Amino acid sequence: MPAPVYILGGYQTDFARNWMKEGSHLVAMMDEAVHGALDAAGVEPREIEVAHVGNFAGELYAKQGQLGGFFGEIEPALSGIPTSRHEAACASGSIAILGASAEIEAGRYETALVLGVEQMKTVDPVTGGDFLGTAGWYEEEAKGVEFPFPKLFARLGDEYERRYGLKQEHLTRIAEINFANARRNPGAQTRGWFTDANQSEQLNSGKYVAPVAGRLMVRDCSQITDGAAAIVLASERFARAYAQRRGIALDEIPRILGWGHHTAPMRFESKIAESREDPYVLPHTRQAIVDAFRRAGLPDVWAVQAIETHDCFTTSEYMAIDHFGLTEPGESWKAIEEGVIDFDGRLPINPSGGLIGGGHPVGATGTRQVLDAVRQVTGAAGDYQVEGAQKVATLNIGGSGTTSVAMVVGR
Repeated sequence: MPAPVYILGGYQTDFARNWMKEGSHLVAMMDEAVHGALDAAGVEPREIEVAHVGNFAGELYAKQGQLGGFFGEIEPALSGIPTSRHEAACASGSIAILGASAEIEAGRYETALVLGVEQMKTVDPVTGGDFLGTAGWYEEEAKGVEFPFPKLFARLGDEYERRYGLKQEHLTRIAEINFANARRNPGAQTRGWFTDANQSEQLNSGKYVAPVAGRLMVRDCSQITDGAAAIVLASERFARAYAQRRGIALDEIPRILGWGHHTAPMRFESKIAESREDPYVLPHTRQAIVDAFRRAGLPDVWAVQAIETHDCFTTSEYMAIDHFGLTEPGESWKAIEEGVIDFDGRLPINPSGGLIGGGHPVGATGTRQVLDAVRQVTGAAGDYQVEGAQKVATLNIGGSGTTSVAMVVGR
């Protein structure tokens, strides 16, 4: 068995903020998240031995690469530590966590700081959509295409329609749940957009039903978001000493119980061609989930009490429902109609609001999901706390299902 990796705490910036309008740069976002995570974890900067940053397109949105060099700028005590940056489109944050975890498991370092960050509100929507197109095969899938990723994920819905049938009402219900959950979350981007009295009415009228691509409307799409999220990881030896100095038991500290990581071919068309004889539309995503549960020693999805999944579009959450095993392949609609994924359902999905309600700063989403899992299993999620949450699963997807990273966090 690999050495356990503990999560001592973390921090998320307010995903509703527009940092450029505030006159702030991506580095200010990094600064807030780094110091917020260290304070939340109760760890001194000098105790951090290595740092990893997940970021998709800093060179495009913020005209900045070499992000690891900013750790020493924003905190003098971090100057000189080894750093690295990880890019896997929308799964960049999770890949950064896996990189840091591997170093702790290998015994190279006792502690690691993992930061996911993206500043996206620096360009107009069409330019931003073009930047996001580089998460697919740009020359073949995105060049000259307006908003390529909504079109790719609309095709995911088309594939479900072709194989199993798909009703728009089920996608709409996914959006309704995520927006409603976001109202509970003080860091969610859309928390102030709706009230109980007007959410359903607004989502079914006006700009929210404006078509984006194929079956996808505005309400089916995640938000353009500025944000950062950071967590502090530790070895068992450090965590044991940390628990002792805080007067708590070691088993009160959450840890990464299991993980899965698979990479599919880049083109959406190639993914679908691979899966034609498979009951799962994205079998590599399914296998990442299966691997995470196997490594965590869990029999199936019903051994966790909540899921934070990658709802970049309602179609991706629809896919996640059957890929996690809540239903048989093609029957995600059953879990939606039966209320299984509701906040008070048998297995809530995205109690934080997910990407649609909570926001999707691309490089930060994977770290944000794990941070929310930590909050759930430590009873620190506030108004969006799932009662009795001891283990939480996450799924972070980069590109059109190209990179899939699943994790199980628990105590």
